Amino acid sequence: MTDNDTDSSGRQIDAVENAFNIIESIQELEQCGVTELADQLDIPKSTAHIHLQTLRNLGYVVKEDGKYQLGLRFLELGGRVRHNRSIFQAARSEVDELARSTGEVGTIGYEENGQRVLVYRTEPFEGVSDNAPTGEFTRMHWTAVGKALLSQRTDDEIRDIVDRFGLPRATENTITELDELLNEIDEIRTQGYSIENEERVQGVKSIAIPIRDDANQAGNSAISISGPKHRFDDERIESELLSALRNAANVIELQYKHY
Repeated sequence: MTDNDTDSSGRQIDAVENAFNIIESIQELEQCGVTELADQLDIPKSTAHIHLQTLRNLGYVVKEDGKYQLGLRFLELGGRVRHNRSIFQAARSEVDELARSTGEVGTIGYEENGQRVLVYRTEPFEGVSDNAPTGEFTRMHWTAVGKALLSQRTDDEIRDIVDRFGLPRATENTITELDELLNEIDEIRTQGYSIENEERVQGVKSIAIPIRDDANQAGNSAISISGPKHRFDDERIESELLSALRNAANVIELQYKHY
């Protein structure tokens, strides 16, 4: 083991970290040339070129019209990871039906490393949401799914997550104070659902419910429906949307036992 290899003391392999920094930079830039990537990371152009060429030879980066971009190989890896998640297998068809019956966007979310991951989304013809891509990682406190996931954590665990990622603002409605967040999470635990009221995107409202299983084999997961704020008034939430979500969650929890 070299000095840069990860061991029990927490040391890391610098070359691996550098490679993933480059991958994330390409994603951020969407497509780039060698010079652009080198400037982005403040590294020599020769180093950027070697990394890009290596990733291209491995099939993880493609070059089109002189620009580099991430290849679809990542989609294959992500698809396999998602397919192997039992919660995805158990919940997908129910979330599809939930979206069809309500006419709103349905999603499955998962917590990983203190962030909300959008595992699946289905969108009816008239559905409206923030157009977040499947696989997106984002702050927990921004979304109904994220807050439903936080409600399954202890207050101390929530504090640890906030210490790591902070409480940045996405809109004027975003919670940015820890005490306010903890108070809302306590309400979510009591009522069993969370609401996102234009806290990430103006005009979009969402409701989410955590998925529970006795052995906690489903991980920390939740389902939600989202749509334009004017279609998510209190009367519709109480009379239609919450019951639809609860029914879907109940079916998913029962189905999960068979996966």
